[in-house]
Amino acid sequence: FFFFSSRRRHTRCSGVSWARRCVQETGYQRRVHGEFTQMRKFTRLYNTFEHQALRKAKTVGFIGLGNMGGSMSINLKNGGFDVIAYDSNKQSLERVQKEGVRVAENIQSLAQQSETVVTMLPNSDVVQQVCETNDSKGLFQNMKKGSLVIDCSTINPLHAQNIHELGKKYGVNFVDAPVSGGVVAAKNAKLTFMVGTNDDNLFTRCKEVLQHMGPNSLSCNRPGGGQIAKICNNMALAIEMIAVAEALSLGKKLGLDPNTLTQIMKISSSRCWSVDTYNPVPGVMPDLPASNNYEGGFACELMRKDLKIAKEVAQSANAYTPLGQKALELYETLLDKGYSRRDFGIIYDYLLNSKQQ
Repeated sequence: FFFFSSRRRHTRCSGVSWARRCVQETGYQRRVHGEFTQMRKFTRLYNTFEHQALRKAKTVGFIGLGNMGGSMSINLKNGGFDVIAYDSNKQSLERVQKEGVRVAENIQSLAQQSETVVTMLPNSDVVQQVCETNDSKGLFQNMKKGSLVIDCSTINPLHAQNIHELGKKYGVNFVDAPVSGGVVAAKNAKLTFMVGTNDDNLFTRCKEVLQHMGPNSLSCNRPGGGQIAKICNNMALAIEMIAVAEALSLGKKLGLDPNTLTQIMKISSSRCWSVDTYNPVPGVMPDLPASNNYEGGFACELMRKDLKIAKEVAQSANAYTPLGQKALELYETLLDKGYSRRDFGIIYDYLLNSKQQ
């Protein structure tokens, strides 16, 4: 009793008065203990509700689990989000499910559980169909007003603007945020995002999610602006990859080891991403698609798609892009040869095995 009492004074007293005080203080302690127990129960209950609220607020939907999207969804999960994903490919769903990502039965179910959804889809038509469907099972038709859709696909900038306007009719924010960095950056959470919005609050909301998939999120200051930046970047990338592949294949035909030429180019004026990060020569960089028979990676059909978009928007802007046009012709040739699903670095193999015409 002595140690539990906060009111006891170190005074002498008779045995009777001491016993009386013990009884009084025991009752006091019981009341305090009862109040403390009730407070603990209340706190535990409050924390449970608070945890559930936070869990719901942090739920992020993810649609499109291909070479890029699968890794991106896993990185979101590893970043602390409760990620629920959907893809029409069951194998893709099983792969991310093994990493702790929840799986939705359909888009409607995913939309109803998410206040933010990230999409990573192959083209404009698929993005449109995912956002709005004739049977009212699309994202826009099932998400709460004020929700956010971050589209990381690469699509026509004009289509992105139209989908943005469509989202406004449903009270849903649609922001284009295409990526740069490729499959390696997607896996390692090193992507760069080009975010098409002029709303500072929306940009902040996007960054809170995107930062777990890559360190760089840059505002392009207008709806569709992210897609404009991405198409210009990918047109330059295609031209760059073709130039690097052409130089490396020429060097090999002249008798110089591609490894040696790569090391020289890395520290010379031709240094670029296609030389030092995504080299197209098999064996030069062992962890890249080029060293895996060009499997995985950024498919030729996707590069062709981006170059076609570049051609379309160049025509609408009356812009002259001769190298972009030539790059498109070369990647269309690769598709004709059956390389549609192979990584776009296979242009090296094509040039190496082609003769001057």
